[in-house]
Amino acid sequence: MYKILKQEGRAKRGEFHTVHGVIQTPVFMNVGTAAAIKGAVSTEDLEQIKCQVELSNTYHLHVRPGDQIIKQMGGLHKFMSWEKPILTDSGGFQVFSLAGLRKIKEEGVSFQSHIDGRKIFMGPEESMQIQSNLASTIAMAFDECIPSRADRNYVQNSVDRTTRWLKRCQEEMNRLNSLEDTINKNQLLFGINQGAIFPDIRIEHAKRIAEFDLPGYAVGGLAVGETHEEMYHILEETVPYLPVNKPTYLMGVGTPANILEGVERGIDFFDCVYPTRNGRHGHLYTNHGKINLFNAKYELDDRPIEEGCGCPTCRRYSRSYVRHLLKAKEMLGMRLCVLHNLYFYNTMMEEIRAALDEGQFAAYKKRKLEGMAAGQQD
Repeated sequence: MYKILKQEGRAKRGEFHTVHGVIQTPVFMNVGTAAAIKGAVSTEDLEQIKCQVELSNTYHLHVRPGDQIIKQMGGLHKFMSWEKPILTDSGGFQVFSLAGLRKIKEEGVSFQSHIDGRKIFMGPEESMQIQSNLASTIAMAFDECIPSRADRNYVQNSVDRTTRWLKRCQEEMNRLNSLEDTINKNQLLFGINQGAIFPDIRIEHAKRIAEFDLPGYAVGGLAVGETHEEMYHILEETVPYLPVNKPTYLMGVGTPANILEGVERGIDFFDCVYPTRNGRHGHLYTNHGKINLFNAKYELDDRPIEEGCGCPTCRRYSRSYVRHLLKAKEMLGMRLCVLHNLYFYNTMMEEIRAALDEGQFAAYKKRKLEGMAAGQQD
C-alpha cells in the first residue's frame, strides 16, 4: 500500500496506493472544506494545477448538505466529479474550534451547529458513519484537538480518551466496510497522535497507536498556538515512534518553510488553508517571497505574478490586471490568486519529490528557503 522509494536522513519519498489511485509523496492536499476549494476553483482547475489529493471536512458536510444526501448522490467523488483520492478529516478540529459550544464526554461530543444552532452529537462511531457515507479514500479517526497550552493533566486524560476512541473508530470502520450498501469498502483509517507540547506524552501515544497497525498516522494538535520551534521539536521527538513504513500526515501545516522542515523530519502528507486564504486576500507566494498585490507599486506592473510560473494565471494575466480585479472586488481576482498559490504549493511538492529522487533534498531545501527569505518583497 505504501512504498518508500528513497530516503534522505528522515525525509521519505514514497508512493501510497489507494482505491482511487496512487499518491506520490510528499504531498500537499488542497483544502476543499465543503467539497469545493474556496475562491471559485473547480474540479477541472484542480486537475490543471497538479492537485493529487483533495481534502474535505466531515463536520461541514454533515451540517450541509448532509452526508446522507451525498451518499444518495453516490459519494463525494461522484458528487464533486473528482476521481482522484479524497481525505476527510474527522470533525475533531471543528469540535475544538467550537469550544464555547461543546461538551466532551467519554461517548463523544455534544455541540451546537454553527449554522442553525441545532444540537449535534458526534463520537467515534458517528464520525466513521459520516465519513463512510462520504465514501472518501482516507478517513481520519475522531480525536480531541487539544490547545497547545493546556495543562499536563488535561492533556494526558484527553490523549488516553483519544486512544480509546481510536479503538472504537477502527471497529466501526471495519463494520462499515463490510456492509453491502457501503460505497467505498476500501476506505482507509488514519490514527492521530496528540499530546500538545509534551514530548513524553506524544511519544507514549505514538507507541500506543502504532500498535493498531493502521494504513497511516497523523500528527495532530500542532499549528494551534505553539511556536514553529516547538512544533519542529515535537516532530523530531515523536515521528521516530510512528511506523516508518506507513505515511505520516502533519495536520493543518503550513507555510512553505513549515513543509520543507516537516519533510526533513519524516512527514509525507500536509494540508493547510494558507494558500487559498492568503490568495483570496491578494497575498501571493513566489520563489522570491510573498507579494501583496494590493500594494500600489503593482498598479502598472505588466509582469505575471511570477516569471516562468506555469499556472493558468501567470500564463495569461499581469499583476496590474489581477490587482485591479481584487480592488474592484471581482470574484475572478480571488480565483486567479488562489489558482496561483495552489499551483505554487503543488509545484513545490513536485520539486521536493524530484530532489529526494536525486538525493539532493538538503541542498534544495537550503536553496528554496534562502530564495524565499532573500526576496521577501512585502
